[in-house]
Parts: sequence; C-alpha cells; structure tokens
Amino acid sequence: MSAHSLPESTPVWHALDVEKTLQLLASDRTGLTSEEVKQRLQKYGLNELKETGGRSSWVIFLDQFKNIMLVMLIVVAIISAFLDLQDNEFPKDAIAIGLIVVLNGILGYLQESRAEKALAALKRLSAPLVRVMRDGRIVEVEAKELVPGDIMLLEAGVQLAADGRLIEEQNLQVREAALTGEAQAVEKQADIQLQEDTGIGDRLNMVFQGTEVVQGRAKAIVTATGMQTELGRIAAMIQSVENEPTPLQQRMSHLGNVLVGGSLVLVALVVAGGVLQNSNFDLANLNFSNFNELLEVSLSMAVAVVPEGLPAVITVTLALGTQRMVRRNALIRKLPAVETLGSVTTICSDKTGTLTQNKMVVQALYTNDKYFQVTGEGYTPRGQFLLDNQNIEVAEYPEVHALLVACVLCNDAVLQQEQSQWIILGDPTEGALLSLAGKAGIEKDQWEARLPRVAEFPFSSERKRMSV
Repeated sequence: MSAHSLPESTPVWHALDVEKTLQLLASDRTGLTSEEVKQRLQKYGLNELKETGGRSSWVIFLDQFKNIMLVMLIVVAIISAFLDLQDNEFPKDAIAIGLIVVLNGILGYLQESRAEKALAALKRLSAPLVRVMRDGRIVEVEAKELVPGDIMLLEAGVQLAADGRLIEEQNLQVREAALTGEAQAVEKQADIQLQEDTGIGDRLNMVFQGTEVVQGRAKAIVTATGMQTELGRIAAMIQSVENEPTPLQQRMSHLGNVLVGGSLVLVALVVAGGVLQNSNFDLANLNFSNFNELLEVSLSMAVAVVPEGLPAVITVTLALGTQRMVRRNALIRKLPAVETLGSVTTICSDKTGTLTQNKMVVQALYTNDKYFQVTGEGYTPRGQFLLDNQNIEVAEYPEVHALLVACVLCNDAVLQQEQSQWIILGDPTEGALLSLAGKAGIEKDQWEARLPRVAEFPFSSERKRMSV
C-alpha cells in the first residue's frame, strides 16, 4: 500500500483492534518498504519536535541592544553626532558612545551565537537510534526518520521515539512518568480495545514518545510522529508560555528605568531652565539662539547620569563566567542564565550515556569450581578463553558450552558487522553475551535455526533471568 491511502483525519487508535490499525496505516507486520518510507517522510516530515522562536544570527545580535540604557545611549549618540556635524565639528562623543554600545553587542553576540551552534551540534550528535522492521528485515534507523506505519521493536531500556499502537507484547511494562507523572510502570496489553474517551494514563494498548520500556519486549506500529505525538502537544503548549526574565535582568531593567527616567527629567529641567534664563528668548518668535548649546550640555549630563560602562561590564563578567563554565563542560545558551545557574546546588543526571558509553563486555566466567578469563575488546566476537592463564577450547568444558548456548538463545539483541566495526542492535548486556558466545564460535542464527523459540518468560527483576 502507498502513503496516499492513509487516513486524512486522526483515528482514535486505542479504540481500534490491531488488524484495523494496520489497515488504516497501510502497513503490515513486516514493516514498510524503503520507497513507502520516502513518500511518508515527504508527507509527514521528520520525527522531530519543532522549536518555536529559533533565533537567527541577526536576532541574536539585535537582542543585545534591548537594554533600555543602551537604547538611550544610542539615541544620545545620534543626537550628539547630528549637533556636532551641524556645527562642522568631529563627532568624537558620538563615536566614543557608539564604540561602547557596539562592543557590548559584539561580546554578547559572540558568546550566545557560539552557544547556539554548539547546541545545534549536540542535537545532531544525540539523535537516538531505533530498531524497526523495514523491507522485511530488522534495521536500526535514526529516530527522526520514523514515519507512521513503521514497526518498532521494543525491549527493556528502550526510550520510545514515537507514539504507537501495540501489535504484540511479552510482559511489557512502560514507565510513563514523562506524560502522566506516575512513577509506577504501566503493564501494557496489545490485544484489547478501549473506549474512545479513555485517558492517556489508561491507554494500555498504546505506547508514547518520551516514555521508557522497563521490562519485557513488544512490537508496535507508529501512529504519530513529531509534533503530532502526545509529547509534541505538550511541547507546543510549553513553547507558547512566555519566558520569565532572570532576577538579574529584572534588577537591571528596574535600574535602567530609574536612571533613564531620571536623566530625561534632568534634560528637560536643564533645557527649560536655560531657555527661561536666556536673554535672547523671544516668546513671539520662539527663537532660541543658544538652544543647541543647551541641548549639548543636557545630553552630556544625561550621559554622565547613565553608567554606559555598566552593560559592557555585566556582559564581560557574564561572558567570563560562561567561559569558565565551558571549560568545565557546561554550555550556557544565554548570558543572563549564568546567574540563575550559579544558584544551583545539585544537578541530578542519569549515568548511562552521560558518564558511561552504555557499552558492556564480558571479561570473566564463573562455573561451580572454575574461573575463566575472557580476552577481547568491545563487541568484536574475537578473543580467547583462559583457565589458569592457559588458552582452552570451550568444547572441552560442557558447562561453559551450555552457558554460552543459553546466552544466544535467551537473547533478543542482534550482533552485526558494518564495514569494519561490530555493532549491537538491542540491549548492551545482551549484546555483550552475543559477543562472548561468538568468541567460542557459537552464533545466534545457527542455534535459533536448530532450536526455534516457541515461548518465553522475559527477564524480570523478580526472577532475575530470562527463559525460553
């Protein structure tokens, strides 16, 4: 089936059975073809949460001049330049003020634009991978390439990259705290139909983007991607909320209003007082012979009242703080955020993928009375088994051979070679066990052909094992 036969309106997926869902999404249990994926990507776009209000280089630069004190200095510089040029004088005051304003803008722009580029690079690097069925085989694709109708393969530890309707499941439990706030994992069921008005937390036959599989395995067909997912709707609501200024910005804004307001009052009083005392003041003709001189004096006083160095000093101080944070591998997007971040005492972070690479390797085996060492690095299925530092043949030790056979049969991961690198599709622990068995010449495909799986008990924290 092709993409143009997809429904235009969004069906209530949790109220449909599996076969009807497959039919409406023009897909089947073997997944989509590469050509169908291309068509659907053109129709639905990439599976990404759209960021509203992304800042271009010009916007970042112009944002540096929104401070009311800088705006006043710009106005003073323009008027001062106009008066100097009118008197055929070099506008040195205007140039000095302009240099301060421009320096402040450049400092802020360089820091914030660099942070924006770094964040964009991080976003590209952090694109998660998803196991799907395409062209009748299991492949691993970037999450952004998912389309409605794709068949996702789920297992413990997987972060959901799109919304989907479950096709089949084995002891599947999903933590949906990101959507519902409930920390307890939800036990899912594929073969049920629910009422149309069932709430998100009770849609037991659905999985949602941003949630995490904590137990079991399943297949699910993608029903929504990008901003059409439940997480995408939340993102749209969050992005519609206006950002609050930081405490530093609030204090600077208040100080700026007071100083600028006071300087404008001072300008008005000086000009008014000078005009009234001017002997050449002619009410009939409104002729002010020394009006320019009065204006220059009042502008000088206004510039003196406004600390033109303050925005630059604050920008430089924040930039220095930001650079110190960067050296400690903390990236700051906007300069004023340094102050807010400075009040943070504890940051809670997930270890996997942040402090560790989420890769595992088996280095030793224990049997009832023996301790075997295993050589080799990474997922490459090449290495030796050592007993008392002597190389051994695994076939001579039945208990080790039986253990390695169990490692490949009680396993949902896939070990494969891409170019010169061995990679794992699935759980890193299961991948390490496949690599271990491969070092003994025990391959998953051969043993699954000899002993096809007819039933299973998935791994659980209670049983601490998987059985097939």
